[in-house]
Amino acid sequence: MDGIWIEISVITKSEALEPITGIFYGLNCPNIAIEDPDDLLLREQGPLTWDFADINILEHKGNAAVIKAYFSQDDKVEEIVEYVKEKLIEIKELGFDIGEGIVEVKKMHEEDWANNWKQYYKPVKITDKIVIKPIWEEYEKTAEELIIELDPGMAFGTGTHETTRMCIKALDKYVKPNTTVFDIGCGSGILSIAAAKLGAKHVVGVDLDPVAVDSSNQNISYNDLNNIEVLEGNLLDVVDGKADIVVANIIAEIICVLTADVKKALNDGGIFITSGIIHDRVDMVKEKFEECGFEVIEINKDGEWNCIVAKSIG
Repeated sequence: MDGIWIEISVITKSEALEPITGIFYGLNCPNIAIEDPDDLLLREQGPLTWDFADINILEHKGNAAVIKAYFSQDDKVEEIVEYVKEKLIEIKELGFDIGEGIVEVKKMHEEDWANNWKQYYKPVKITDKIVIKPIWEEYEKTAEELIIELDPGMAFGTGTHETTRMCIKALDKYVKPNTTVFDIGCGSGILSIAAAKLGAKHVVGVDLDPVAVDSSNQNISYNDLNNIEVLEGNLLDVVDGKADIVVANIIAEIICVLTADVKKALNDGGIFITSGIIHDRVDMVKEKFEECGFEVIEINKDGEWNCIVAKSIG
């Protein structure tokens, strides 16, 4: 792991997190981490982030919130930084308290990440059945537990983030024997593995990021599963056939783009499990579901995040 990424950080206040995060999404950067002192959690937002506590940064930033976005060395970083600074001024003029509004840039080695975050990642029980266990940790399982062996590496999805937990709980409820599951934006493969462990007959994971595809395949091998297929590609473009369940732990805007295609990819009465939806985006997703022929059957909340479960109708 000798790759180098450029980390652009914005030091701000909690109330400005959403619009500032939107700056980076507008730059088509899905690799975002958010440190929010209001919930003391480093939130996962993309395939290069994890939910470990970055203690040193939190100490020297005090009560500030920090948004970190990761770019490759090939990106025009100087232009990106200037663009971000311009957008921060606009956000401040809109009335948001952006705090210090400082933009910082530094290089990050993948090796440094790999060595630092593991100390914060321990076995966690998600449901009565499902336990997520890092491959380097010991854990004594009970007869009823299903263990997911995981090394997320550089891919999104350790199982400790609220959105991931809610998706696993929904899979636990809706996966039945002989179920086919599509996992869109599979990241580390955690949801695909959970579906397979819960009894799905066939699982297809899809991710645009080749790092995530490699991570998924590696984690599948740790769990000795032979019924999961992982594809590299954009959303449902590379998936053939139909599923009984589609799960997508991404963001509300992408879920809305994806919904019409999911409708076509589901069997009659199929279930669409979605998360990564903040409170302010719930109505937007619900309206899109209704427009595309889905009935919302569950909305679960954990912290500031929502997991919406919908059923294909008509």
